Amino acid sequence: MQSIVKQSRRIVVKVGSSLVTNEGQGLDHAALARWAEQIARLKEMGKEVVLVSSGAIAEGMQRLNWKKRPHALHELQAAAAVGQMGLVQAYESCFRGHNIQAAQVLLTHEDLSDRKRYLNARSTLITLLSLNVIPVINENDTVATDEIRFGDNDTLAALVTNLIEADVLIILTDQGGLFTADPRKDAKATLVREARAGDPAIESMAGGAGSAIGRGGMLTKVMAAKRAARSGAHTVIASGHENGVLLLLAQGKAIGTQLLAETMTLAARKQWLADHLQMRGNVILDEGAVKALTGSGKSLLSIGVTGVLGNFERGEVVGCFDPAGREIARGLVNYNAAETRRILRRASNEIESILGYVGEPELIHRDNLVLL
Repeated sequence: MQSIVKQSRRIVVKVGSSLVTNEGQGLDHAALARWAEQIARLKEMGKEVVLVSSGAIAEGMQRLNWKKRPHALHELQAAAAVGQMGLVQAYESCFRGHNIQAAQVLLTHEDLSDRKRYLNARSTLITLLSLNVIPVINENDTVATDEIRFGDNDTLAALVTNLIEADVLIILTDQGGLFTADPRKDAKATLVREARAGDPAIESMAGGAGSAIGRGGMLTKVMAAKRAARSGAHTVIASGHENGVLLLLAQGKAIGTQLLAETMTLAARKQWLADHLQMRGNVILDEGAVKALTGSGKSLLSIGVTGVLGNFERGEVVGCFDPAGREIARGLVNYNAAETRRILRRASNEIESILGYVGEPELIHRDNLVLL
């Protein structure tokens, strides 16, 4: 069995608190340096990497001289606010040693459930990757509330995997992977090498709570794999204590547990756009735009739009119709209906002079568009 990471181009790596802290006593700077070095090597191999890192609250606890993780939300938020300073400084320093720029991105659940903010977050992350910047992502614990917080960075990593259409999610933990039972309690427990993401049988194997420092246990990792699979991404759960684990996975060595998605990424996204989102309006295309979309796989530009129907907002799904009234595609629109009416039949380089700003040069980017 070969690791699916070897053929993957876009990767989300999640490292838990136990892998970036000194048993909760602030950040382990040597460990962060090792992660930065491995990610730098992955970039040299032509892979795009997004890092989801825990550690802010643990660092904040150390800076505030708190020995036990608080339960009160306002205290957790305070610790996160203090700890984020140390976390971002540490990663920035580590990546700079490899001549790599890093960027801090803090997200809440609302950022990924609201269509407009979803598009903003996606555009930012895709742009950072195109600039060869490593996004370092964490939950925005400073402003999150009980209703909107992810609850653990495993879930956050899965949502980011969906957001950027990554090929694989690597969840690194202090365990060797998913076992048939808790190996700390059952000597007969064996490692599950490969299984289907979302299989109820593996969920029953993954009971147990997280550590005193982190929030997630093995069950959250299995559920994260199930969520990531919805966009066609595979998941690897492996021990972060194995020397050079990311490089070994990228070289094809099977480490830990592979949880495979049944649907390929493109097919999953097509199903999501085509079936699961309600259309809020339509745009009518000229023959040139129809040909560009259907024949060349291009994005939809405003110059190819002849009409606008409905009252949609940025980030909502609109249908794309040919001059004969047939729907040929649908996708997430980058401008609202009023703005689209103002820029239709106009070139992309005119958008800023018409609207006073330019969000994206495309009305609908090809990555957010599916042909029907």
